[in-house]
Amino acid sequence: MTKSKGKAAYMISAVAEQYAIHPQTLRLYEREGLLAPSRSEGNTRLYTDEDLERLEVILKLTRELGVNLAGVEIILNMREKMEAMQKQIESFVETLNRELSQRAAAHRPRESGNSLMPVIQLHTLATRSEVKRPEKRRVR
Repeated sequence: MTKSKGKAAYMISAVAEQYAIHPQTLRLYEREGLLAPSRSEGNTRLYTDEDLERLEVILKLTRELGVNLAGVEIILNMREKMEAMQKQIESFVETLNRELSQRAAAHRPRESGNSLMPVIQLHTLATRSEVKRPEKRRVR
């Protein structure tokens, strides 16, 4: 194990031994664009914990599910897109919550000493079964 920019990094021989795969397989995954280990000053491949997590997904897909490398690439790309969309959704929800909080704060009555000032209360919407509908009348 080597240290690279504050993160643990593992050499190809250690990774190959740990996951019971040939180093050439790791090189193949790199050529196919499935893995992108960093390099040391001496050009040695260094695998981070994130690389190992990705490798575990690759191995599960190939070993347990029988997915070929083209399929693995598609699945990994889809996972990355889904993670990016998830981050966008979380950001949107965060912005929406902040905006709603600001609007609610803007509509709160100010403390002016007037005890008769109305207080805004939020009510839950009535469900359809609670809503009274007008009776239908026949037109003659």
